[in-house]
Amino acid sequence: MKTFQVPTRDQVTPAVQGVFDHMQSAFGMVPNLFATIGYSENALTSYLAFQNAQAKGSFSAKEREAVFLAVSQVNGCEYCQAAHTAIGKMNGFSDEDTVQLRAGTHADAKLSVITRLAASITKTHGRPEAQLLEDFFALGYEEKALIDLIALVADKTLANYVHNITQVPVDFPAAQKLEAVLA
Repeated sequence: MKTFQVPTRDQVTPAVQGVFDHMQSAFGMVPNLFATIGYSENALTSYLAFQNAQAKGSFSAKEREAVFLAVSQVNGCEYCQAAHTAIGKMNGFSDEDTVQLRAGTHADAKLSVITRLAASITKTHGRPEAQLLEDFFALGYEEKALIDLIALVADKTLANYVHNITQVPVDFPAAQKLEAVLA
């Protein structure tokens, strides 16, 4: 199988170099996954625009991180599990919370429903369990929120697939293995 290297700033287009420069100044690093998506200027710029637009959707930053953890667990993406564990902790989650969100067992009813629904959407390729949809709407969510949730699943699935295929190095502290924690 082909070995993928994380592209350096000099190996990407000038537009992507600008994105790298912005990330470096904002975060102190260019995450390997974003750098790898940067092989394609179109993919990186459209992905970042999509992510930024979703930040204006129905869910808070904390709720988006919960969804990203659940989807990354289902898709088996170690990179995104690690990244969103770190970002989730920056948004107020504990290590235990991040594990529970990935497992779909969080005590907060709202977070539990949105993560279980996101996981079900991912596992079933868009055909979630009817009860999970009913539970979601019973929390007061409307159609807009469901579409926003599907968009978050799509967002994270793209990142998960990029890493699962390229296997570029994870540059965040590793997330706990769910199997080891739940055993």
